Order: sequence, then structure tokens, then C-alpha cells
Amino acid sequence: MFQQDYLMRLIWQFVEAMRRTVEKDDDPDAKAASVEDAIANALEMDANVVLGLAPESFAGILSVSGTDPHVVEYLVRGMALESYYLEQADKQQAAQLRFDQACALAAAYGIEAPAAGEIPVMNDFDEMLEADGIAGEE
Repeated sequence: MFQQDYLMRLIWQFVEAMRRTVEKDDDPDAKAASVEDAIANALEMDANVVLGLAPESFAGILSVSGTDPHVVEYLVRGMALESYYLEQADKQQAAQLRFDQACALAAAYGIEAPAAGEIPVMNDFDEMLEADGIAGEE
């Protein structure tokens, strides 16, 4: 029960961080940094280290570290969103790395990878919350 409550809270906080980022009028670079912070918080890992890894290494680290499968789909969508913002900020190499990491993570966990050019929107996150039975923070 405690584990489930913890995961629900973690997912809710992650989605709310995505919502705040999407609603901000910041430049794409600031939005990408905000999404990356949310990803690092959800992973409870140093973003500078883990998010710089090759896609397969990144997925392997998360698999070995015991990242809960319920969290992974949210991370994949968040990473695709960060990739979009990085692309908008004209950081093509970083955008491609983040997208490739998202796809490798999806493949490692057997979930649907984001499509190239697909931009996750808040409705996607809200539908995932509803499907997971997460109505909001208590």
C-alpha cells in the first residue's frame, strides 16, 4: 500500500510539473530545463549523469535500478516533450539524444515508443492518469 501511494504521488507530481511547464510562457530552452528537472526528480538520479548516457545504456540503468514500470510511460512521454522543446531551442543533438533515450526506454519496458514528430500534450498525460486511476493529490 505504501509503495502504491508513493508511486501515485510521484506520478502526480511529475504530471503537475509537466503541466506547469507547458503552461509557462518561457522560452523553449527554459521549458526543456524544467522538464529535465522533473525527470531527474522522478528518477531520483543525477540528471547530468544519467541523461547523458547512450540510449541503450540509459534504458539499461533504469531497468537495473528498479524503476517502476508504471512510472516509465510517463517518463517516456516527458522525455519526448523535452526533446520537442530542445528542438525548438535549436539544440538538435540534445533533442535527438533525448528522443532516442525515450524510444530505448520504451523498448526496454515493452511500451509504445513515441512517434517521431509526435508532441505529447497534457491530454496525453491526463488520459494516462485516468487510466491508472490517479485522480489527484490528496
